[in-house]
Amino acid sequence: MSNSEHLATVMVNAFIDAVDRGVDLVPVVADSTSTAKISPFVKKFPGRLVNVGIAEQTLVGTAAGLAIGGKIAVTCNAAPFLISRANEQIKVDICYNNTNVKLFGLNAGASYGPLASTHHSIDDISVLRGFGNIEIYAPSCPVECRQIIDYALEHIGPVYIRLDGKNLPELHDDSYQFAPGNIDILREGSDIALVAMGSTVHEIVDAATQLADAGISASVISVPSIRPCNTSQLLDALKSCKAVVSVEEHNVNGGVGSLVAEVLAEAGCAIPLRRLGIADGQYAIAADRASTRARHEIDAAGVVKNATALLNAKQ
Repeated sequence: MSNSEHLATVMVNAFIDAVDRGVDLVPVVADSTSTAKISPFVKKFPGRLVNVGIAEQTLVGTAAGLAIGGKIAVTCNAAPFLISRANEQIKVDICYNNTNVKLFGLNAGASYGPLASTHHSIDDISVLRGFGNIEIYAPSCPVECRQIIDYALEHIGPVYIRLDGKNLPELHDDSYQFAPGNIDILREGSDIALVAMGSTVHEIVDAATQLADAGISASVISVPSIRPCNTSQLLDALKSCKAVVSVEEHNVNGGVGSLVAEVLAEAGCAIPLRRLGIADGQYAIAADRASTRARHEIDAAGVVKNATALLNAKQ
């Protein structure tokens, strides 16, 4: 595994290896072959890809039909169009009917940058958390992504995997073992817990280093498994700190910040929480990644600023 890799490339390599070992896997795209970086798969297995054209509702219905026919159907297209245009089909054809489809939301969050809100997916986790019977994952690095995909292809039932649209550095060594539901504590601290999902985990890793330089001990907690989630494990990690900051390239409602708030509230745990993400009632700005994250304070600098302010307010 390289030090930095695009998660769509990881996805395609996982598909190729799966078919090589005998998995009857069929990718379905909605004229999204470029987005899915699927060319190496098509070259090796011509005729196995299904392209329905720019028709996301058909994409999901076709995948459901393939799954009913015994195939392992995987959809590969941009998260905003998958979740918004095919919302009812995901709810009914995939979730309610428990079909064995793996939905890949590519270029999630604000990965499309300047293409703006039509292409941003800042509500996919919140939408799917409202649906029953689907597991939800948000990998933060290549090795974690590969292990989640390998698990998903073996699991019987609907799965959604949220993939970032940029190359991401590795966070784990070869000893890493993904387990559904588990949170991932990358750094232990006693002052403040920093919690994130997906690509923003890299922001809290950097923020924790900066906070340490300022004498603040921060835990770094990645939540790759949104559903299922080992909430007892998450609560134990949060309770070891005086305050919590959640960070996500997603609306602050319904994502990892909401998950953390629910865990704390249901346990009656009076730890201050600040949720960082796209603010309630807003859209992400149209800009490159650095500018977008800086504006919404979900970059490392924004995390440091908010974590420091939260701790100071608590004193």
